[in-house]
Amino acid sequence: MVPFVAVAGLVLVAAPWKSLAGDSASEYSWSWSSSRFYSSPTRAPTMDATLQVPVLHAEAGDGRSGRRASAEGSLAPDPPPVVVGVQKKERAVADDFAATEPSAPPPLAVKRPPNNPSNASKEGTSDFPISVAGHVPALNESYGFVEKARRERVFTDLERLEAGLRRARAGIREAKIENLAKDPDYVPVGPMYRNAYAFHRSYLEMEKLFKIFIYEEGDPPVFHNGPCRSIYAMEGNFIHMAEINKQFRTRDPRKAHVFFLPFSVVMIVQFVYVRDSHDFGPIKRTVIDYINVLASKYPYWNRSSGADHFMLACHDWGPETSLAVPQLRRNSIRVLCNANTSEGFDPSKDVSFPEVNLHTGGIHGLIGGPSPSHRPILAFFAGGVHGPIRPILLQHWENKDDDVKVHRYLPRGVSYYDMMRKSKFCICPSGYEVASPRVVEAIYTGCVPVLISDHYVPPFNDILNWRSFSVEVPVREIPNLKRILGSISSRQYIRMQRRVVQVRRHFEVHSPPKRYDVFHMILHSVWLRRLNVRLSDSQ
Repeated sequence: MVPFVAVAGLVLVAAPWKSLAGDSASEYSWSWSSSRFYSSPTRAPTMDATLQVPVLHAEAGDGRSGRRASAEGSLAPDPPPVVVGVQKKERAVADDFAATEPSAPPPLAVKRPPNNPSNASKEGTSDFPISVAGHVPALNESYGFVEKARRERVFTDLERLEAGLRRARAGIREAKIENLAKDPDYVPVGPMYRNAYAFHRSYLEMEKLFKIFIYEEGDPPVFHNGPCRSIYAMEGNFIHMAEINKQFRTRDPRKAHVFFLPFSVVMIVQFVYVRDSHDFGPIKRTVIDYINVLASKYPYWNRSSGADHFMLACHDWGPETSLAVPQLRRNSIRVLCNANTSEGFDPSKDVSFPEVNLHTGGIHGLIGGPSPSHRPILAFFAGGVHGPIRPILLQHWENKDDDVKVHRYLPRGVSYYDMMRKSKFCICPSGYEVASPRVVEAIYTGCVPVLISDHYVPPFNDILNWRSFSVEVPVREIPNLKRILGSISSRQYIRMQRRVVQVRRHFEVHSPPKRYDVFHMILHSVWLRRLNVRLSDSQ
């Protein structure tokens, strides 16, 4: 009699992705509706003698094609995407401010094969030289090998980093409802925050986990350098503070969550650009050559197509400079003062940070102002014709109203900052670019900022609820400016002014940096964007 032999197999069970709960708190279109997923290339890219970046081109699109791009990517205007997957129903960290993504699917489960010794003994007879009972240890041995292999699996550095980010996302999501974290220095509370609990937990997770690798390639003055005493001071300030920082900077790129490209657009313009030539070629060539060097020396740019890299620029030409490399524009985190959505600023991956005019390199003498009851002027602005919006403002209000004081030039002996401190509202119109240092100057002096700009994403807008402490006036409503500001009740104004003072800490520049100041807020914004990028090693 031929015995019946049952063959047992391994059954793989995968848990489905889950969508996040909660509603977005943002009224802007910047809310992140999906996360970005990237996979490493399967082979090393080649280098050409021409101006090419040896990277896989990627576009943070919908990921429907799922195709992998060629490794010999050139600087073509529309390279094919290599995004390996996007969960459209899944929300990202900044959605509430910060609903978090769910953790990754659990490991594939292995179903143990049935073990029935009694049946085996019945089937085993002397007519068959190898009994079924002899097969059972073989099956168990095979299963034990699988279990042992799983237990002994060695995780890659990237997998460990991604696991830590998953835990951070889960903690932030739980903190949306209740803040259980303790902080002896500062606990964010109030309507100035989109979700104070989530922000606080996210900030603490950043302090605990976040690591930045700064490429050491490149020489000053273009690299590892920047201005510290001008309206572009935040470029040099951030580069300097990041490079001397011991808490977040790591010298081991395997431990880094993000990679900083330490070039200064201000210094590139000063030392590379030919004045009045209107030729951006040398500027773009500098960035292309730099990323070429990094991509050929390190594997990290190619691993993510630049998605875990970031640049920072406060110069007006910062966005234009990033266009030199398609991956830098499409995938990388661009930290920009000029956060203009009409010029390609993408709030889902880019960061808006404040333009701070540091005349002396510090904020001494700039902070502080009287209480609301000692501010007799309704609104104030002083500035020359610069860009398309200010001529409209000057046309309607220049020297025409005692309550709305608008000047092209201040009278002799009148202090600009004193006028801000005497005013309830400070008018902050855009110039040629959307960003204006007047926003921070208003916050420093306790004056409620009035933002007059189209397509501008205010700094740290994923965390701060700007409508609670500022007034946004569309350009078309400039003729109605006095009516709009006058309609705000005294009670509401006092609340707004108090909130301006409370959020001021997030815009202050300190050396060395202090917790929750502008340096740490920039880092936190980059941290949030990194939370919403998922990377994997080669498949």
